[in-house]
Amino acid sequence: MELIPVNQIRPIAATAEDEREFVQALLRKDRKATAEFVDRFAGAVHSFVHWRLSPSAQQVEDVVQEVFLEAWRNLPRYRGDSNLKAWLLGIARHKVQDHFRGALRHAEWDESVEASQVAPPAVENELMYRERSERVQAVLAELPEQYRVVLLWRYWESQSAASIGAAIGKTEKAVERLLARARAQFRARYGA
Repeated sequence: MELIPVNQIRPIAATAEDEREFVQALLRKDRKATAEFVDRFAGAVHSFVHWRLSPSAQQVEDVVQEVFLEAWRNLPRYRGDSNLKAWLLGIARHKVQDHFRGALRHAEWDESVEASQVAPPAVENELMYRERSERVQAVLAELPEQYRVVLLWRYWESQSAASIGAAIGKTEKAVERLLARARAQFRARYGA
């Protein structure tokens, strides 16, 4: 992609009309507008996705690319009800949910452990209040993907076991069992 000198980049759109004109330039495939679009929003989208999928750098990059591809496909339908950044972050939120859904749909499920066999640990509070801590990130990185994904989806995205189950075609009970195993693994590794 061609780099544009800083003095040639238009300022961020201040009004809805400016954004509509910017979108029209994108739809005309204006190269400067395209470069500005990526420059303007790549950081925000990357941060949003990274915060939710960390520590998996490759998955972050893949989802960020999916966000921009989806944005390009849907740009003709952009109505301007919200600003472009909010619109892109909405797409990013859906792509993160799609990633979680896909990761858990293809996971092996061990139905033998009952959720009641593993008491909810203090890790729930750790995930809510220390979600950015290096220790939590390190422990999450050590977990099998399905455990990491279900914990992130449940606690960082604040989804219930029922909504996760509905999204991936599993019962709420099956998701609760997976969460119980994931919390137990997290607790064991966090305490080690």
